[in-house]
Amino acid sequence: MKEQLMKMLEDRKEEMIQIRRYLHEHPELSFEEEKTAQYIIDFYKGKDVDIQTNVGNGYGIIATIKGERPGKTIGLRADFDALPIHEETDVPFKSKNEGVMHACGHDGHTAYLLVLADCLIQLQSKLSGTYKIIHQHAEEVPPGGAKSMVESGLLDDLDAVYGIHLFPTNPAGDVGYCSGYTMAGRSFFKLKIQGVGGHGSFPHLANDAIVAGAHFVTAVQTVISRRLNPFDMGVITIGSFDGKGQFNIIKDSIAIEGDVRYMTSATQKLIDNEVHRIVKGIEEEFGVTCELEYVPDYPPLYNDPEITADVVKTIENSSEPEIHKIVEFPRFSGSEDFAYYAEKFPACFFFIGSKPKGAEKAYFNHHPKWDIDEDALLVAAKAVAEVVCSYNK
Repeated sequence: MKEQLMKMLEDRKEEMIQIRRYLHEHPELSFEEEKTAQYIIDFYKGKDVDIQTNVGNGYGIIATIKGERPGKTIGLRADFDALPIHEETDVPFKSKNEGVMHACGHDGHTAYLLVLADCLIQLQSKLSGTYKIIHQHAEEVPPGGAKSMVESGLLDDLDAVYGIHLFPTNPAGDVGYCSGYTMAGRSFFKLKIQGVGGHGSFPHLANDAIVAGAHFVTAVQTVISRRLNPFDMGVITIGSFDGKGQFNIIKDSIAIEGDVRYMTSATQKLIDNEVHRIVKGIEEEFGVTCELEYVPDYPPLYNDPEITADVVKTIENSSEPEIHKIVEFPRFSGSEDFAYYAEKFPACFFFIGSKPKGAEKAYFNHHPKWDIDEDALLVAAKAVAEVVCSYNK
């Protein structure tokens, strides 16, 4: 059966490319993917598959393929939202939606998985187990789509779940992996500091919000350098400090926004507690009032070691010519809401090299000149096919 599946995927490589290009031309932002979702639904029409739509808090879709033989239940996930970016590539299929672009590969994720799913549908009589194809909306914007799709209960019977991401640092043919904690969790915060304004010549009659804010910015950096174990990963970034005013006026209020990254839940809790502690200290020291909104966002993404070891072994033993090698990747400080699936089910999220052929510089995800080597689509399809065939043999 595996040989037949691989041949079917080879024969439909061009179809994957055309689907990817259509989706690339017609990107939609997170929670606004109505037409993309309809495209996916239309793809499955008339096929022997159960479809559930509007899953979770948006346009999520689950297509369930049931093999005729008993076996495990496997989830395969691809996201399909785009980004608020003005595309700067010269490809003939560039975005037709001004200011919206598939700059993170979700068009490619959807394209390979649609074709792979259709091939599995055609092979149902030879399949063991059940395959739940998870077409997920809104990966890019918190609260994301994954958490709500998990909470829907429609995936509760999964024995394992897999996802991939196109990755521009490696050429097509490379498959990257990391075992255990793989991608960082993320939180964000907004802090408003309310002081008492005044004239610059009478500072003793004011409570300077800018000075209080500056102390906060400095203090939170000591969380990483003095509170966090040096062998743990944590980052606090102040991305916005809004204190614009006049040169001789003591500012009465300022607003600060920041981003937090961490590789374990324990680190997340430590940073959370320390930020709140610092805010209380700022209030007492400077006589200001602070309003803190601190939101833990995506959790760290944890690849199950046993599931990941099977992925590595399977890819190493693959005889498919498009799959060149398996590469161990370092942990990555970016965040991914696939982490919600991995919190509940044994999971492996791995990477497919997609560096454009001949490119001197590969633009990273979310860049307006992002592009891929479309050979990576067949690599993704075959790599995932290898993995699911191994898991459900």
